[in-house]
Parts: sequence; C-alpha cells; structure tokens
Amino acid sequence: MGPFKSSVFILILHLLEGALSNSLIQLNNNGYEGIVVAIDPNVPEDETLIQQIKDMVTQASLYLFEATGKRFYFKNVAILIPETWKTKADYVRPKLETYKNADVLVAESTPPGNDEPYTEQMGNCGEKGERIHLTPDFIAGKKLAEYGPQGRAFVHEWAHLRWGVFDEYNNDEKFYLSNGRIQAVRCSAGITGTNVVNKCQGGSCYTKRCTFSKVTGLYEKGCEFVLQSRQTEKASIMFAQHVDSIVEFCTEQNHNKEAPNKQNQKCNLRSTWEVIRDSEDFKKTTPMTTQPPNPTFSLLQIGQRIVCLVLDKSGSMATGNRLNRLNQAGQLFLLQTVELGSWVGMVTFDSAAHVQSELIQINSGSDRDTLAKRLPAAASGGTSICSGLRLAFTVIRKKYPTDGSEIVLLTDGEDNTISGCFNEVKQSGAIIHTVALGPSAAQELEELSKMTGGLQTYASDQVQNNGLIDAFGALSSGNGAVSQRSIQLESKGLTLQNSQWMNGTVIVDSTVGKDTLFLITWTTQPPQILLWDPSGQKQGGFVVDKNTKMAYLQIPGIAKVGTWKYSLQASSQTLTLTVTSRASNATLPTITVTSKTNKDTSKFPSPLIVYANIRQGASPILRASVTALIESVNGKTVTLELLDNGAGADATKDDGVYSRYFTTYDTNGRYSVKVRALGGVNAARRRVIPQQSGALYIPGWIENDEIQWNPPRPEINKDDVQHKQVCFSRTSSGGSFVASDVPNAPIPDLFPPGQITDLKAEIHGGSLINLTWTAPGDDYDRGTAHKYIIRISTSILDIRDKFNESLQVNTTALIPKEANSEEVFLFKPENITFENGTDLFIAIQAVDKVDLKSEISNIARVSLFIPPQTPPETPSPDETSAPCPNIHINSTIPGIHILKIMWKWIGELQLSIA
Repeated sequence: MGPFKSSVFILILHLLEGALSNSLIQLNNNGYEGIVVAIDPNVPEDETLIQQIKDMVTQASLYLFEATGKRFYFKNVAILIPETWKTKADYVRPKLETYKNADVLVAESTPPGNDEPYTEQMGNCGEKGERIHLTPDFIAGKKLAEYGPQGRAFVHEWAHLRWGVFDEYNNDEKFYLSNGRIQAVRCSAGITGTNVVNKCQGGSCYTKRCTFSKVTGLYEKGCEFVLQSRQTEKASIMFAQHVDSIVEFCTEQNHNKEAPNKQNQKCNLRSTWEVIRDSEDFKKTTPMTTQPPNPTFSLLQIGQRIVCLVLDKSGSMATGNRLNRLNQAGQLFLLQTVELGSWVGMVTFDSAAHVQSELIQINSGSDRDTLAKRLPAAASGGTSICSGLRLAFTVIRKKYPTDGSEIVLLTDGEDNTISGCFNEVKQSGAIIHTVALGPSAAQELEELSKMTGGLQTYASDQVQNNGLIDAFGALSSGNGAVSQRSIQLESKGLTLQNSQWMNGTVIVDSTVGKDTLFLITWTTQPPQILLWDPSGQKQGGFVVDKNTKMAYLQIPGIAKVGTWKYSLQASSQTLTLTVTSRASNATLPTITVTSKTNKDTSKFPSPLIVYANIRQGASPILRASVTALIESVNGKTVTLELLDNGAGADATKDDGVYSRYFTTYDTNGRYSVKVRALGGVNAARRRVIPQQSGALYIPGWIENDEIQWNPPRPEINKDDVQHKQVCFSRTSSGGSFVASDVPNAPIPDLFPPGQITDLKAEIHGGSLINLTWTAPGDDYDRGTAHKYIIRISTSILDIRDKFNESLQVNTTALIPKEANSEEVFLFKPENITFENGTDLFIAIQAVDKVDLKSEISNIARVSLFIPPQTPPETPSPDETSAPCPNIHINSTIPGIHILKIMWKWIGELQLSIA
C-alpha cells in the first residue's frame, strides 16, 4: 500500500472481506468443512474417478497443513455424482450442495488436451475465487509430468480460491531485466535452472542456448527457464509446487518483489504468505499441536428436482396489483422455467398457511396447467411466513425428505416473528429462494437465503421494470443439465401514453430455440400484439388470459434463428415482454450470462461490484454490449455499462467477465440487479479458454544433467478468437443487495478515483519513457479524475512504501480523460540517475476535484538497456544455471526423433536468470 490510506479505503477493504459467495465452506477448528467437488454430468461414468478425487484431497490435506505452518487441513468433502450415473447404496441425496455452489468442478478438457488445472478469479487480491476446474485425466495422474502431483497442484488452486492470491510465474513475460541482467520470472529467486530453447523442425528437435535481442536486452521468443529437478529452496507453492523441495508459500523474506507476475501486480508486491496472513481464516486460527485426521468424504447423487412455492396472499398483496403480478410470474415459472420431471407443490399463507397443491410431477403441459390454476386468486389477512415454511416442509415430506428440496418464498409483508423458524430451516436441509416484493417485505427475509445457499431477489412496484417475472425466471435448477434450463432472451417493459407503440427486436441465436416462449403482460386492457419471425412471417395463436392480464405464445419445435420483431400497442398503461427459450441441441453449448454482485450487503460509502460472466460452454464471449440495471427501493433505476477491459473493477481483460463499480446509491434498503447482454457485429467467441489462475505448465526439467522436455503446452493465444459475427440477446437476474448508511440527499462525494491497475511503461527513443494506462474516474470508474500524480524511483520498495517522498514527474500538460479511456504520457526522467542498467519504477495516483486520492497504482518498471557497440566475445556465466555437459534431449512428442547434443558452453550462459 502507498502512504495514502483514508478511512474510506479501510472501510472498503473491511467490507470486501465479506464478499458474496455461494460456497458452503466453513473453517472449524483448523479444518475446512463443506467443500463440494462436483463431477460434470458430461463426464462418462467411472467409479475410479471418485477414489482418485479422494486420494488427491487426502494428499493435498497434509501438504496444505505443512505449508501453512500446521494451521489448515481438509476436514470433510462432499462429492456430487451425476444423476445419470448408476445409483448405489452409499450414495445419498444432497442437502444444500448443488452444481451452482460447487467449489471444484471436474469436467472434460476444453479444448481437448488442455488439462490445465485453474481457478476462476473475478476479484482482486485477497478476495475469494469462484471455482476450481480440474479434468478427469489430471485427477487420474495422467498429467504428472506437466503439472506435478495432483495433491500439490490442488493446494496451489486452493490458495487462489480461498485466499485470493495469484500466480508467481508469467507465461507472457518469462524474463525481465534487473540491474542490466536477465532474470527469469520466479519466486523465490533462489530456484535454479537453465535458459534454453527447444527447436523442432522436420520431425527432429534440438536444444540450444537462448540468444538475446540487442534492442531489448531480453531473450528471444521461445526461451524457457528449465528448472533443475533437485532444488534446495522451499518456496514458493504459487510458482512451482511440483518441485519436491518446495513446501512453503513465499514470505516477505524470500519473495521476489521485482518479478513481473500477477501476484506482484495484483497484491502490491506482497508475498502470498502476507496475503494469507491477512485473511479471516488466518486470524481465527492458531497452529495445531497434533497431526490432523485424514479427510472424510460423503457421496451425494443428484436426484429429481423438488420445489414448493410458498406464496404470500396477505391483505397487502391486494395493493399495487401485486397479487395479479404474482400470478403472472408464477405462471411463467410453472409453464416454462421449472424443468420437466420436477416435482412441484404450492402453499399460500396469510395469518395461517394453506395447501394449494400437493407435490405434482411435471410430465406434460397439462401438469403445468393444473398447477398454474391453483395460484392464489384473493388476498386478505396478516403475514405469517413461518407458517408457510412449516407447511411446505410437511407437503414435501409426504413424498420425499426435505434434504435438497427447494422452497420459493415470496412475501411483501412485515413479519417480526420470522427468526422463530430459523433453526427449523437449518435442520430441514432445504434451499430457500427469497423474493422480496415492494418496499415493506420482512427485513430478515434474506437471512433465509443466506443460511441455505438460495437466491435472493427483490422486485419493486415499478411494473415496467418486470422485476417479479425476472425473479421467478431466474429460478432454474441448480443441478439440472444446462441444456434443460430456461434461458431468458429478453425482459423489458414500457409505460405507454395514449396509443403509443412498444416496438423492438429479439435475437434467437443458433444455440437456443427450443420451447421458445413470448410472454406479454398488461395492467388494464389487452394490447394489440404483432410478432414476426426472421423470415417476415406474422405469428399468431397467442393464448390470452384476461383474468391475469397476460398472453403467451409457445413457438413449436425450434424457433427460427435470427431477429424476431414485435410491436405492441395499448392506451395509457404498462406493458412488459419476456422471451425465454432452451438449448436447441443438447450437444451444442448455449450462450449463457450469469450475473452477481460481490456482496449482498453494502455500507455507504463502500462501492459494490456488478459482474456478468458470458460463456458458450467454457469459451468466453468477447466484445459484447453489457449493461446492468440497478433499481433502488425508491424505484430509481441506474444503468451501468459493464466492461471487460482489465481496469477498475475488472480483474482480467478479455476473459468474458464484464464488471463495473456501482456508487450511485440514492437510499437505504434493497436494490435489484438485472443484466442485459447483446452480441452484435463486434462480439466474438474465443476458441480456447484464456490464461487463468492455475498451476504452472512444466516445459521440461533437468535431471542427471539431461533435459527432459514435455510436449509443448496447448497454445492459448490471446488473439485466437473467431471473428465470425456472434449475435445474441440475453437478460439475467443478478439478485439483490441491501444498502445501509446512505445519507439524505444531497449525497456527499466520498468516492475517490479508482486504482489504476494496468499501468505499463516502456523505453521510447533512447531515454524517454512512454506510459499507458486506463483512465479511472472521479468516482472509481465513473466521470473524470481531476489530475494525476506520477512518481518515480530506482527502488521498488521506496515507490511502494514512500510514494509521497519519491521524485514527482511534471504532469502539467497531462489532462485526465474520461473514465475507461486510454491514457498515454511520454516523459524524460529528470533529477534522477538513468543510465545503462538502471531500473526505474513508476506509479500513479489519481486525484478527484475534492482532493480524494486513489490507491497507488500497480508499479511499472523500465530497465535502460543500451546495446553494446560490438557483441562480447565471451558471455558472462549464468549464475543460476548449473553446467550441463552431454545433455540428452528427450522429446515426448510422438514422431519426433530423440537427439543427443553436446554442450561445451551450456555452463557459460551469458546472463543469470530470474
């Protein structure tokens, strides 16, 4: 951290520790409980895989225990087994465990052959990751040569997932200059190896020393730092956990702060152990004095979906058209959202609870209609939420245990007795999804979702925002096959004046089209409805329900791919349009949009982050147009463009995760989040998964003075995208959050500019330095900053710890641009020694108009390299490379000949490598 730490930042960091997570993991007496490892339904049945998962976690537990100073181990793990696998006596039904909240997903490699273990990390340093991804071949030990023992790699991924640390290698920049010498990116710097290139041509391969560029002073492309198999260094697990001697994380004593890796960039040069030490896990544990027990495992098999609707029909539901809106949303859920084969029951409550329907299995449209007709028709009485929940448990238990069942609880009323059934809810093993309707819904409602891992949503009385239908549309199964899930293509509304028209288009792309449903609602009179398919053919046959003020059309078969046009006309009323569909083909991955916030409670002036993850299968969708609509309890809606630019709130550029800070609070209370994503001319699908946080791919190793090469790492090219137009439309509910401590208007400006996280520097024209970065805003990533403070130093620690004392660059001519613009600044270092071999470190601070300052940026570095007039006759020794005469080049690539190359000069490599 830089010297500037306002109370604002301290508050923000404190709140971010409680970031929203679906995980069920708990830390209990040094042991992690509730870890969920899910086997993807597309993985072929293989009982040995279950034992291999157990072996991996058991090995990892002891490695983790020793690596953390006897502080943490794995206590119990649930393995989710697909419904399609054979049933066994020791397989039991899950409780709260679902694919949606799985911590580890075991799935086939995408693309085939890419078995890299990796962890999704949407957040920044110290923030928990989303999920670990492993492949069956990796777990089976078929990738030992490439990634090392599975248990060790699992601990590497666990550190990403649980503590928000990052990798200490860099596949894009494997070497850097330090004091004029080439160093390999590694941690710690004491790890030894050799710099070589493996050249292959015409079926033969040979190894040669790396040559360096006379322009940059760095090694040629393809140069690898090949590690000695035998090391004495103990750190670091986030660099090369596969090395036998490495049993620790880097500490402040041995951390390589100069290495240009993600850990240094994201964590302000702090070592992984410093970040772990700052975690809540560390703060509430002490080292154990005895060895931990082996992990225990439970085998859980996914079963049929069991859902009970628990719906408020108290007197307040008669106001604001709420009961009728409940019927509209309930019909969407019953007619479309809930999957075939599911069991659905219905309970209503006012002052007491009533059974509307026992559990019915949905096998046909008539089953859906039967349930839809039992939605409540009248509202009266008080509000007794616990009565409704207790009766729902009774309805479910008539056929099944409540373990793993789901309850959709909707209420608009206050109920100060709701905490009276918290223990029963916890003991039930049921998942509670909550829908808060209107401004007065019970304040403790969200606690039911939090304690059971359910979805929490909020819908205001602003009908045109379509919030209630969105909430019910989001309730697809957490365990069902993706191909069976209902996908929302469109959700919008408009209050029309006089005889105004509501016109628009909906894109049906090739990944969807089955069970496509157009649903229209109104508030007074049925509108005129016109709908045309992509060929221009007018569609008819809408089913009109005047009682619930809705009409819907189910497109038979697979809906035509292309742009569907609609026109709706009505006089002075509010209309909404919702379009849903399912996968067109079970084998073709659908384009999906999942959205969330980084926390479900936010205290002003803490910013909130909205995320949208857009994928087709495992492949990210780039360059989509993504907006979040955030509505407060006051009915005010803020539109926020989400970006995938690797700046501000966005952790990684071009990874298909779009994000943005939200700071425009207007009141205390609930806020709903909805995300709209459109793919058009500029959108593209990346063919392969971009570089994730994951274990290092081992290019080869030196053993007994011989280099053993692995096959080349599956190429992950940042530019490898399909430029074919990807057109699609999606909407996604991001749930809700609750804001507090928001002052009365006018809202004071307490938000500083956002931290610059993508500062880059390079030498330009000899001794000039060219800086580039993404502009922050006046309030995080919105608006325009007032000015920049740029400082330089020849000490990386001084620029970090003594920023205000470092030499300031003249930025008089630098006028900040609007947030998210590209900034470029060229300057010549003055009043500082800048000569051949000098390392210069640069950082920026943004300042807003009320003098609030951002956090110090990531630290950029340049190394002045003046090419020699004539090449040296003899290169200097490589201090980190052991002499390797008679190196045997053993390529494991099929069809490539094995060669022996004599190296008389291998021990004389020119430069030491980091």
